[in-house]
Amino acid sequence: MDAPGPLPEARAVVVQHGSSAQLGRALAASQVIREPLLFRAVAFLTQGRGTLHAAEFAFPRHASLRQVLGILRFGHPVEHHLTIAEGLTAQQIAGVLQRADALTGSVPSVPEGSILPQTYDYTYGADRAGLIARAQAALDKALAAIWSDRAPDLPLSSPRDALILASIVERETAKPDERAHVAAVYLNRLRLGMRLQADPTVAYAASGGSGVLDHPLTRSDLELDNPYNTYRNPGLPPGPICAPGEASLWAVTHPMSSGDLYFVADGTGGHVFSRTYEAHDSAVVRWRALQSASPHGRPD
Repeated sequence: MDAPGPLPEARAVVVQHGSSAQLGRALAASQVIREPLLFRAVAFLTQGRGTLHAAEFAFPRHASLRQVLGILRFGHPVEHHLTIAEGLTAQQIAGVLQRADALTGSVPSVPEGSILPQTYDYTYGADRAGLIARAQAALDKALAAIWSDRAPDLPLSSPRDALILASIVERETAKPDERAHVAAVYLNRLRLGMRLQADPTVAYAASGGSGVLDHPLTRSDLELDNPYNTYRNPGLPPGPICAPGEASLWAVTHPMSSGDLYFVADGTGGHVFSRTYEAHDSAVVRWRALQSASPHGRPD
């Protein structure tokens, strides 16, 4: 029972439900054991030690028969990890779920912005719909907690408003230290009745919800007759444009204290913020001077 087994290197093997004879044949086919009949006999003689379980198990290199039986009886299934990154759209998330080979079942329709981006653990054979349900429950819990602790006097009437604005902030800046500042700009605009004029909302509309364009925003994009186009429509768009993370949700409910109304790219991945249109216009001139022949964005 303690002789080294044939497995040339450690690896995970999916063990299906079945009799000990079926398990023995499957393990032999996977090179985990040499002799199915011996496996069956020893499993029978030691059956009082525990039930043989079906799951995906990690077997060490040259695992002995004793080790194999111990893993089948007491081992923990292999844990897989699926990371849903902040800022992904529902279409992109569906692709991530579809590419996760250890999941089963079809990808159900995922409402935009309905899940919390983070890393989720699961075992082989877990259902895609079940993982989505967990991610949606995680968002509901996080959003409720953050909303209940929000700053006073926000121009947001509901947790959904916060979710929508957080999705814009998530797409607007990749710099963690800018989120609360970007949020402050948009909240100031909402208070004054200004249009948000958020490029990510236009990209969402122009891309059919994918959130990814193969070209810089054009004048025709900005003139799209679409409810998500915040250059044409006042207030927040009708729904989120991506899945925002907790940091962006926190930023819009705890914005920086700022009177800024404008921001524009600074050419280094960050932004220059301004209170007046005149200062903003000067920043735009400087930004355009830094642009390459193929600009990557527009001033806000």
